[in-house]
Amino acid sequence: MLHEFLSANREELISRCRVKVAQRHVPGAIGRELEYGIPIFLTQLTEVLRQESLGSKGSGSCIEIAKTAGNHGTELLMRGFTLDQIVHDYGDLCQAVTELASEHNAPITNNEFHTFNRCLDDAIADAVSEFARERDQVIADTNQRTINESLGFLAHEIRNLLNTSMVAVEALKRSGAVISGSTGAVLDRSLWGMKDLCTRALVDVRLRAGIPERRERVLVSELVEEAQESARIEASVLGLELVVPDVEPALAIHVDRQILSGALANLLQNAFKFTRPQGRVLLKTLSTADRVLIEVEDECGGLPNGNTEDLFLLFEQRSNDRTGVGLGLGITRHGVEVNGGKLYVRNLPDRGCVFTIDLPRPAPAR
Repeated sequence: MLHEFLSANREELISRCRVKVAQRHVPGAIGRELEYGIPIFLTQLTEVLRQESLGSKGSGSCIEIAKTAGNHGTELLMRGFTLDQIVHDYGDLCQAVTELASEHNAPITNNEFHTFNRCLDDAIADAVSEFARERDQVIADTNQRTINESLGFLAHEIRNLLNTSMVAVEALKRSGAVISGSTGAVLDRSLWGMKDLCTRALVDVRLRAGIPERRERVLVSELVEEAQESARIEASVLGLELVVPDVEPALAIHVDRQILSGALANLLQNAFKFTRPQGRVLLKTLSTADRVLIEVEDECGGLPNGNTEDLFLLFEQRSNDRTGVGLGLGITRHGVEVNGGKLYVRNLPDRGCVFTIDLPRPAPAR
């Protein structure tokens, strides 16, 4: 019977298939290092034929053949093989079985041959389908990654130009140039709006693209100083006071600097946006034995009634000021969580609110 013939000559059939693969000059001969492929398929095919010789349909083995063939298609894709290699693989086995059966004068019944071909067809179809599906996904991921990289580069370059422009505008205003009038105010708002958008875009592109965080040991004082320098001009333009107490010099965190800087910038921009005119925004740092807290306190008059967690929903806006699209706090929380931290808010009724970035404190550096 065919299943007995396949079982008795299994190694010889596998060896002949490998010889046929090597003769085609494919990227790399399929050896025993592959987890799936012809050896496993041959074992499963033998079991299907054995079960059908006993009057059973062998449906369980057919399911396993489909699964294994799909995995084989994925493996070949990951190793750089082409679609036709899949078809050739299973065709090699068909030829090897036919040739060896002819050499040994081993009879194959019509029913056995029908089952053999059915299993081969199903395996080829499943392997090809999975290969194509995975290849399409790889192409889509590559295209998305390219788009994200391009957007990230564009946002970064625009932000650099905007920073330079804003410094120049501020210098002109302080020199008493006409730019300090209403036209200058419009230009100011536009530049700050674009800077805000670019900062968020840079962080959002990285988070959405799943780019692994590049964590490093960062001094909190450096992070706060960078945020203060960028926010100082904006606070001045809006007529607000930015207060930043001294930070413990040796206090450090292990984070992705770009992502966390973007999160802190978002919180400061949010505070400036909602603080009453001539009000104060406080950026301070606290620490415990195992945590580092970076707090941004504003004077928005207190949070509106409702669940404070709604503030972190994407496209959610709880105030009457509808500038922006409601993405800032959602992206900010995601950025903090990527760094192993938490972001939460507490209300100061009739006064303001405090957003807290809560991060783990690493062990002291030796």
